[in-house]
Amino acid sequence: MPFSFDAEILSTDGTATPRRFPVDRMYNMGSATRDAQVAVHHQKEVADAGVKIAFDIPAPRIYPITPQALTTGSSIEVHGTRTSGEVEIVLVVTGDEVLVGVGSDHTDRDLERVSIVYSKQTCPNILAPRLWRLSEIADHWDQCILESWVDGRLYQQTPTGTFLSPEDLLKVLRERANPPETDFVLYAGTIVALDGRLDYGQEWSFRLYDPVLDREITHTYRLEQLMAEMVDGYRVPLTVEAG
Repeated sequence: MPFSFDAEILSTDGTATPRRFPVDRMYNMGSATRDAQVAVHHQKEVADAGVKIAFDIPAPRIYPITPQALTTGSSIEVHGTRTSGEVEIVLVVTGDEVLVGVGSDHTDRDLERVSIVYSKQTCPNILAPRLWRLSEIADHWDQCILESWVDGRLYQQTPTGTFLSPEDLLKVLRERANPPETDFVLYAGTIVALDGRLDYGQEWSFRLYDPVLDREITHTYRLEQLMAEMVDGYRVPLTVEAG
């Protein structure tokens, strides 16, 4: 089923060019840090929530996600109360160009205990509807900053240089998967929260800041709890114990 999203390409001269981007494939990465030990902190963070990572698969691990899970909206619907966002670099490969954005891989943490892939699929991948050309920031890429907030509290903060470079991210993807030549989106993994614990809340914000060109991409989205609409006594259980 064809899928596309709308966003603006922001140039260094301030020009904003609206475009529609077709998406044939989407991938989420995990543990895509340059220093493997840095990823251990986030691995512990999710392990404390009962998540088991497939360590027998070499990092960075790749999770294919249907493009229909991508949204640039300002609200998303979730079923459970234990869902949380995580700021990520997003690469959009379109035509012969690589664009850079910022997003949130929102995840159902209860479902993640059973399946990391399913937990990422059941919640949307949120993308700020503005993108930069990688060519305009490639010479100072490592100096950019990723940040996220939950209900107004600073939650994550790290330089983009913590992660593999965009070139290396795409190289790994092409070595370990079979992406199309163009028209795909890659979420490049995340970093541990500042206090080392997963957090939950209703409003999530994230930012990619370029201190050299003094510009930023920001986005905010709120959660809508679908089960809250159900009258007491008529809410079906989210999980059923085997037996």
